Amino acid sequence: MKKYNCSSFAVIIIRGLILVTLSSQCQGSYIYPGYYKGKCGKFNVEEIIYKVVKTHFDDDADTVSDLIRLQFHDCIVKGCDASVLLDGKYTEKTAEINLSLGGFKVVDDAKEAVEKACPGIVSCSDVLVIAARSAVFMAGGKWYDVETGRRDSLTSNRRDAIANLPKPTIPVDQAINLFASRGLTKEDFVILLGGHTVGTSHCNNFKDRLYNFHNTGLPDRRIKPLSFLHFLKQTCPLRSRVNKETFLDQTPNSHFKIDNGYYKQILADKGILEIDTNMAFSPLTHNIVKELAFSPSYFLDKFGPAMVKMGRINVLTGRQGEIRKYCRAIN
Repeated sequence: MKKYNCSSFAVIIIRGLILVTLSSQCQGSYIYPGYYKGKCGKFNVEEIIYKVVKTHFDDDADTVSDLIRLQFHDCIVKGCDASVLLDGKYTEKTAEINLSLGGFKVVDDAKEAVEKACPGIVSCSDVLVIAARSAVFMAGGKWYDVETGRRDSLTSNRRDAIANLPKPTIPVDQAINLFASRGLTKEDFVILLGGHTVGTSHCNNFKDRLYNFHNTGLPDRRIKPLSFLHFLKQTCPLRSRVNKETFLDQTPNSHFKIDNGYYKQILADKGILEIDTNMAFSPLTHNIVKELAFSPSYFLDKFGPAMVKMGRINVLTGRQGEIRKYCRAIN
């Protein structure tokens, strides 16, 4: 495969035709599918990671939501550089919005397995995106080819996570602008939020909707029917200090499946987070949500490519960053 250096991009004239190559990889990167092929001898890096993820997934189906969310919280902050994996007193993972993140053990185990096969070759940032893809497939999503060749960040700062990660109350127009600043479209935003079709959210992320929505002293009227509001109040009592959780996709028997059930639920006024409900009925996104809700294949076809596109955000390559030996600490 021929790779172009985006920093010195030029217009190439061949036989009178002007070919302007504008690659989505042009962020100083050389990431592409199959980057590790032949770099680890007889070992298949992606297969090694897949087997580790399978072990975790078989034990806990919530592994899929953990890894999707972990990739999102890594990429949206500074880029897909594994900065969210670093331990430390003031690292990204210590930000309140990241305290409920899971999947770190899965990435640790996958990295350890890869290191045994070919030490010092595979970055933690690549391990994460490969692991997330593996889990998506195990949960019923379509297989998609991940782009690899990233390197790992040498820094991680809690303030970056606080400043860049969207809160569940973010208005739709602001969310669209945030995604656009990362090279993602409005459609990408709606599709990536479809990751809410798996996993849960804690009461602290939506409790105000149940009792004091926007300081009105009343619940969000968009939560319907009243029996559903009552169910959520039972899960999250007003004066309880226990931060319980509930499924983001309330479709029975679909809590850990990659499908379009989430979109059907939010159109039926059963969005858990404020952003879910806002997205369902905003004139900016309503039609996209409807198309996803009524076409299962549309979501399944689009989710993988959206994850790939998110995986291109501000990646480190070449002499940037490093290949960590252990994902929780710089070398």
